[in-house]
Amino acid sequence: MEHARPLPTYLVHRFHGWKATAYKENQSWYRRLANEGQHPRAMVISCCDSRVHVTSIFGADQGEFFIHRNIANLVPAYEPDGNQHGTSAAVEYAVTALKVAHVIVMGHSNCGGVQGCLEMCTGKAPALEEKSSFVGRWMDILRPGYERVKDIADEGKRRHALEKQAVIVSLENLMTFPFVAESVKNDTLTLHGLWHEIGEGGVEQYSPAIGDFVPI
Repeated sequence: MEHARPLPTYLVHRFHGWKATAYKENQSWYRRLANEGQHPRAMVISCCDSRVHVTSIFGADQGEFFIHRNIANLVPAYEPDGNQHGTSAAVEYAVTALKVAHVIVMGHSNCGGVQGCLEMCTGKAPALEEKSSFVGRWMDILRPGYERVKDIADEGKRRHALEKQAVIVSLENLMTFPFVAESVKNDTLTLHGLWHEIGEGGVEQYSPAIGDFVPI
């Protein structure tokens, strides 16, 4: 591939620093992970946003979380149409092969994807409405959530509400996967919805009992 280039120097330096410290101090653990394979207890579906760092938030070590990241932490509905579905494939592998005990969907504040959905749904982002927009077509998943919050007058509160709807819609869509629904029914899998406030470092979890998020 002629367009591929060497890593930036700062990343090379960081790698050598990691290899000489963190890796060297935990060689046996890394080798055990390599030889025995992964056995994560939880899958985390989070946003691609570089500010969302779930392993740091929960102090997770290598091998603990099976992580899938995409724009706005969305899960599409089950659609076995023979096409390529990255998020659905990750969910299938986590639940049926790795047999994780938990699937966690984590949304966050100031989400650019959610803001794009708001603008698209209000006619302010015509580029996202084009069929050629990968982001726009992905954010179509969140349109049902927009319908639930569109009447909130305050723009900031509407955006926060839609960020949380991204989590709720994803939880609803997860239950359309037969193998997820069956595992939940058999009490071998639990679903969790979280929303992370980046600036304050807070995390809220979705409570089905009250239909809202509460701090943890």
